[in-house]
Amino acid sequence: MSGQFPPAELDMGVPTVARIYDAALGGKDNFEADRQALASLMEHTPETIEVCKENRAWLGRSVEYLAREHGVRQFIDLGSGLPTVDNVHQVAQRHQPGAAVVYVDNDPIVLAHGRAILADNDDTAVITADVRTPSDILDAAEVRRLIDFDRPVALMLISLLHCIPDEDDPFGLVRTLLGALPSGSWMAASHVVSHIPEEGARFTREMKASGAEWGRARTPEEAARMFDGLEIVEPGLVEVSTWRNGEPARLPRNQAKTVWEYGGVARKP
Repeated sequence: MSGQFPPAELDMGVPTVARIYDAALGGKDNFEADRQALASLMEHTPETIEVCKENRAWLGRSVEYLAREHGVRQFIDLGSGLPTVDNVHQVAQRHQPGAAVVYVDNDPIVLAHGRAILADNDDTAVITADVRTPSDILDAAEVRRLIDFDRPVALMLISLLHCIPDEDDPFGLVRTLLGALPSGSWMAASHVVSHIPEEGARFTREMKASGAEWGRARTPEEAARMFDGLEIVEPGLVEVSTWRNGEPARLPRNQAKTVWEYGGVARKP
């Protein structure tokens, strides 16, 4: 791997969502500030690690569904986070050899680790960009090299949109990104939600207090706006642990939770 590591622009004293998520999954690519932020979240929201692990497992199932059931061979994973096991390219290429995958994140450490892991995979790339500037993503050289915008593309927005504040119009950003994709493309998305507004607000305050970039936990009804104008597949927008996992229930399995992750997969008509 070339270049400075850790990256010069990396502030290890400020937690990021990507590294907090890595810590929750038991990864090693996080710092003390990230672990402290996770510990603080766990004090008031003990299901945090459970939610992160369920979301990660759902990511694998959604990619497998798209690659195996629908033959999708192109993926753009926005807010991809740090590499761990069964990443998008590994699952996709298991079912569609040669599938193209571009990982996108605004955390510089993701780029550093991603380049090292993907150095020998010509069908996969990682770039640093922010979803709030879609043109930086759509016009990136690696995206243009790997993604054919005349063929269906799967846009992965896994546990990302709750990081975008309302004033940055997260659902408008989705529309902009989808607008660049052809008919027959797909989107898999998940979002931190709470059925209890005051609990969602509390979780949001805790995340913002950690210093990590954060928008807010929304209600399931608000999160459903992710799929406006799309054809969502069964079972719709549900708690991620139940999505095509042999569990038809739409309600969270753990009723003691105050915060959940809801997700779904939809097709662009």
